[in-house]
Formats: sequence, C-alpha cells, structure tokens
Amino acid sequence: MKLVEANDVNRLNKIQDLYNEAFPQAERKSFSLLLKTRDSGHAEILSVENENNDFLGLAITAQYLDMVLLDYFAIASTQRGSGIGSKVFQLLKQRYADKRFFLEIERTDVPADNQFIRQKRKAFYLKQGMKNMPFMVNLCGVEMEILAHDCELSFQDYFDLYHSLFGTHISRYISLAK
Repeated sequence: MKLVEANDVNRLNKIQDLYNEAFPQAERKSFSLLLKTRDSGHAEILSVENENNDFLGLAITAQYLDMVLLDYFAIASTQRGSGIGSKVFQLLKQRYADKRFFLEIERTDVPADNQFIRQKRKAFYLKQGMKNMPFMVNLCGVEMEILAHDCELSFQDYFDLYHSLFGTHISRYISLAK
C-alpha cells in the first residue's frame, strides 16, 4: 500500500471520479479549488495504490501552519471492507506525524437517513486513534464533528485554516454548531 501524489491526468481523473461518487455534493468543494490549493502548496491530492499501481482510493489534505485537515478520504467501492482503509489511515498518520492531524465527519448524534453509515464511519476513525474535539461546526450548512489525532484543536484554529486556504468563499459559511 502506498500514497502517491497525483500529478498526472490519469490519476487525477480516477480521483475525481471517486470524489464525485463518494461524497455528497453539499460536502464537495469544486475540484478546481482543490487543484488550485494543491498548486499553491497548501494541499495534497494523493492516490491510494497497491504495489502494482492499481488505484484503490484517495486522500485529499489541506495544510496550514502546523495543521493538516484530512479533507477527503475514500476507498474505491470495490475495495471497501478489506482492511485497506485502516492500512492507508496508518500511512496518513505517519505522513503527518509532526502536524496536528484532524478531520470532519457528519454529526452522529442527530437523526439522519444515513445515521448507521455515519456511526460506522465514526467508529472506524475512533478505532484508528482519533478523538472528538470539544466543538462541532456548521460547515456550509452541514453540521460536522471534528476528530483529531494526538493533538488539541480549537474552533479558531479550524476556522483559520479554512479562511487562510479557501478565503471568505467558504469561511463565511463556517460557524460553531449549536
């Protein structure tokens, strides 16, 4: 298992296809914004591959100061349930071991059509060593829990990352969830 920076059209096309399939439109940033952030040196778009360079998934991070947001993480539907996600997540934690590494998940404590999936996702991340932060956010109308690995993170830290990397285009739609 390996993480490869996606700098070629073939990898980027596979990543974009999985990105569009795996994440609801309300949670997706425009792919061009992700590419722009990567090109500015503040994001990584990573292809998850096996030893034969077969595409298995994606990881997209946003980086600001000493913080790394795992913005998007998905394993190809044909590969899910095989332990690949856990192995890749360990690689991600190693890659960003010297950073405050965190992610967002949809709230698990409110009724939702996909509540079982939300709870299963949270259980996966908790099993990987992530911990709940003491705040939740409303991100563009979607309430999210914040999970971090071996670090503390404040709402202001979270907001500063978004504001610095994505400007008011997105940060004006971020607030503390009630």
